[in-house]
Amino acid sequence: MIASILGLVMASHWQQTLVAGLGSAIPEDFDPFADPKNDINNPLRYITTNSLTGVSFALILLVALSQTYCMVRWGAKWMLSLVIGEYFFVLGLALRFGLHVHPDGLTLYIVQDMFVVLSPCAFIAADYVLLGRIASYLGLDNYLLIPARKITRAFVISDVSTFLIQSQQAAGGGISASAKSKNLNQTGSRIFLVGLILQLVSFAVFTMIYGVFLYRVRTRSPEIWKRDLRKPWYNDWRTLAKVLCLSCLGILIRSFYRVVELSQGYAGPLATNEAFFYGLDTLPLFFAIFLYTPFWPGRFISNELPAGQHEHVELKANNPTDSI
Repeated sequence: MIASILGLVMASHWQQTLVAGLGSAIPEDFDPFADPKNDINNPLRYITTNSLTGVSFALILLVALSQTYCMVRWGAKWMLSLVIGEYFFVLGLALRFGLHVHPDGLTLYIVQDMFVVLSPCAFIAADYVLLGRIASYLGLDNYLLIPARKITRAFVISDVSTFLIQSQQAAGGGISASAKSKNLNQTGSRIFLVGLILQLVSFAVFTMIYGVFLYRVRTRSPEIWKRDLRKPWYNDWRTLAKVLCLSCLGILIRSFYRVVELSQGYAGPLATNEAFFYGLDTLPLFFAIFLYTPFWPGRFISNELPAGQHEHVELKANNPTDSI
């Protein structure tokens, strides 16, 4: 939450600095709906579709409300960043209704862009925390390339760092997208692109660490891997592990899309096509977070290790040969 406040303050300062130098005002008789693709005052270069906005808004809001209930019902308050991020994402989508009416509304675009672009940082942070919780619950911290007590801290710090870079440029991005100055446009997009690349690399490394962890559990501790074999599949800890895999995949797709989009510039073919926004950004993120609703982590992870697992953990922790 502190990072969010700092990010918004920095973004606000960046917005005020750039707005001061943008130049001419929009003529009173100008029609923003006549040719949005060539309208330099329209950051999106298209008119948002209310039907698509409404569907995505309703779906994400439903996920946020259902997971709020899950947190109250089954606990796992350490997933709070996920739920908070969902509500901010909903707010960003809701502002797209305003852009349908006022497509040249620069301030409106900047605010919605900040919420839509930065909210996934909270989803990423939740996945970081979840891996540490799974490893600790299984008692197999030593199978992580980075100890569980450090992995959450290390990657959350990375997430906050990229968040601050992106938040400063999320506002600047709106200015750059409609800027008359080519240098201003390029500066904003390049700095923002750096933040997105760092986020993609960081999350890709995290996903690799998670993959190694699952491989080690399956090959070195088959009794832990299969310990829920007699339970229904929806109560098997491996189901939660698969959900985290799918969540990582959805976030990676979205992150890769954002990097390619920004590499083309704010007026590139990806950035100016609404179908790509929903198909490669909103939809992958929806699946990345929705799956936690039927498989809420609090239903799988308790505060105590299963009986008899302490001895196994101690034996593994003292085994110096655990390497990939």
